[in-house]
Amino acid sequence: MKKISIALMVFFCTSLTSFAQDFQGMAVYESKTSTADFKSRMDGNKDVTPEMRKMIEERMKKMFEKTFILNFDKTSSIYKEEEKLDAPGQNGGGFRMMSSMMGGGGTYYKNVKDKTYTVDKEFMSKEFLVVDSLPKLAWKLGSETKKIGDYTCFKATAIKPVSASDFRNARPKKEDAAKKGEEGKEKRTNFMTDFDMPKEIEITAWYTPEIPISQGPESYWGLPGLILEVNDGKTVVMCSKLVMNTKDKVEIKAPKNGKVVKQKEYDEIVVKKMQEMQEQFQSQGGNRGGMRMGH
Repeated sequence: MKKISIALMVFFCTSLTSFAQDFQGMAVYESKTSTADFKSRMDGNKDVTPEMRKMIEERMKKMFEKTFILNFDKTSSIYKEEEKLDAPGQNGGGFRMMSSMMGGGGTYYKNVKDKTYTVDKEFMSKEFLVVDSLPKLAWKLGSETKKIGDYTCFKATAIKPVSASDFRNARPKKEDAAKKGEEGKEKRTNFMTDFDMPKEIEITAWYTPEIPISQGPESYWGLPGLILEVNDGKTVVMCSKLVMNTKDKVEIKAPKNGKVVKQKEYDEIVVKKMQEMQEQFQSQGGNRGGMRMGH
């Protein structure tokens, strides 16, 4: 294993020196998050009509299946959701907020030389600019390989702390057997009380030393090659297109708009607001249908 790691690092450093100063590349990633847990919460709920279920599933598909563009050079990158025209009434406040918490919206800038990142976020109609140090994962490099497109990729794994404001990581609470049955089936669904956020998750990544750039989608970096696929158990992000030495250069710079906060501070703001919404929800006796997604 040690010999594999050394060989990869030598290959990485040798290849990196051969890149031109103005080198730039572009990768397209398809992101898909499992919705099985959310759909199971609708099963048996008599308040969710077939029409409501269809509408909810369509909105969930929009939130959980996204396309992102990563533009990168030797030291920095910007990762942004591909812009799409929204249908009338499909981009309301509540829906836009949920979409943002499911990994959408904003520009994610990474500088692996300075080991910093900047991402602009919109939450509850307020703009934030999260500026912090890049999370450094303790990657374990494996010898297993597979092809992604024309590139040979190596497997790497790591344990990643979970951001409290990223609700893609939400896992359903385990119900006691005594609470199951007819009573459980008719129980209304409240996202904030039915789901838990884990403290950490296991990440599996596939990277290619053929592109010696320590970059990847979202916050992922730190491997001796471009990361082409990431799987955290619920969300899979996979590269579907890769263009090297792009003719049309993109300005790779950090976003600037929004109130500057650290990641921990932003997470605390989101969690506090979600708790306030939960208290309001409970004080009103619950929301009929229990799966309100915004208008």
